[in-house]
Amino acid sequence: MTSPHIHPSQRASRNGASVRPDLPPPACSLPGPTSVPGVDPHQAAAVERLRVRLRRELSQQLSSRIHADDDAGRPALEPGERRRMAQAILADAAEKQAQHELDTGGAVVPQDVEQRVVSAVLDEMFGMAGLDPLLANPDIENVNINGDRVFVRYASGRRERLPPIIGSDAELVDLIRDLAARSGVEERRFDRGSPIVNFSLPGGERASAVMAVTARPSLSIRRHRFARVTLRELRENGTLDLALDNFLTAMVRARKNVLVTGGVAIGKTTLLRALASAIPPHERLVTIEDVFELGLDHDPGHPDVVAMQAREANVEGQGEISQSELVWQSLRMSPDRVIVGEVRGPVVIPLTNAMSMGNDGSMGTLHSSLSSGVFTKLAAYAVQGPERLSLEATNLLVASALHFVVHLEKPRGEDNKRVVSSIREVIGADGTQVISNEVWRPAADLRAVPGVPLRTATVDDLVDAGFDPDLLDRAEGWWKP
Repeated sequence: MTSPHIHPSQRASRNGASVRPDLPPPACSLPGPTSVPGVDPHQAAAVERLRVRLRRELSQQLSSRIHADDDAGRPALEPGERRRMAQAILADAAEKQAQHELDTGGAVVPQDVEQRVVSAVLDEMFGMAGLDPLLANPDIENVNINGDRVFVRYASGRRERLPPIIGSDAELVDLIRDLAARSGVEERRFDRGSPIVNFSLPGGERASAVMAVTARPSLSIRRHRFARVTLRELRENGTLDLALDNFLTAMVRARKNVLVTGGVAIGKTTLLRALASAIPPHERLVTIEDVFELGLDHDPGHPDVVAMQAREANVEGQGEISQSELVWQSLRMSPDRVIVGEVRGPVVIPLTNAMSMGNDGSMGTLHSSLSSGVFTKLAAYAVQGPERLSLEATNLLVASALHFVVHLEKPRGEDNKRVVSSIREVIGADGTQVISNEVWRPAADLRAVPGVPLRTATVDDLVDAGFDPDLLDRAEGWWKP
């Protein structure tokens, strides 16, 4: 990687020590994951300058290529192609930096050290830097980083503080920016002008980060232990029992419209994936999310899936595409079912319209601490939309579209368990109230047991789809794999 413009005597200096041995050493060696062990203190500042230039040029040129491809309608680069392009960009940037150091009388980095810096920047850009070992641990569910403080929560519910994975707040911001820039199909900005960003990591983990509005940058990662999951597997891990497995499977196959509800990090997306596993493989699905999480388009059990992700506005405040717009667009794409990863805000109106316009069997998730509070929350979201529907009109729309609400909770004293605790059948609307029957209700341990009987017409639909009502009367149907 030797520039043709470097004089032979200068090349010798570059491959040996600094050409400016009289430069004062920096106050400290380089911190963080891109530190290069064994670097002479006199060269540490030059190594840092090299690292900064490599990161800057790689970020700028890759970003320019992404935008150019998008503007020209070209398909996005495959990961292998993007990495090869990055290698070429870094090689050129390293040569330019070496020439600059020579032209200005700076300290030229030895070639072996330069190669290690290039490799470190490449790994940082295309890997996860210090996140790699945490994300490789299948027992870790949540990773929370506040500056140099790292906290994890395990699947068992245990929490632990770990050593720092990053050298400084600036490096954490750089890492978040790099991860956000290459996430999904749309580059996501992270700077003082856009201090909040949400994106997905290559492994499907959901990441959320903030800066500027906090004293230190913060990164939160929520991972799903079950990227591929079926209702049977949830039965085996205790989330539901045999009767519920049979009931939920029939509910999906009978094309009932469903909302999965529960608190934060309760397993709503996992249950939604499991419900989707019961959808026949010949059906065409359109999924709509703020940040890609469901991953049904990568599931071989669903060959015909279009996955769409909302887009944020650009620097000029233009180009935003909301979930509501995507739901309306999905109706023109001949879907058998529309699946919204998280129902929030005015997306309620187009989703309930989709559910009542021939797309039966559609699904979504909604944050709600109680199953009985779902309808109030839907009404509160609906009023945020441009339609400004009254409470009565919203309730009529919800009652005509939604068939079931499936609610998840954590049993007391079992931090590592999530269970289906309640299922409500939507009956109708009466003015300011949506009328529902709690056909499965929480027992003392919060696990769902049969409650109010289903309507006869609903039972007939579910039986036709494979439901066995006798399981409700047999002991082996309850909480046994």
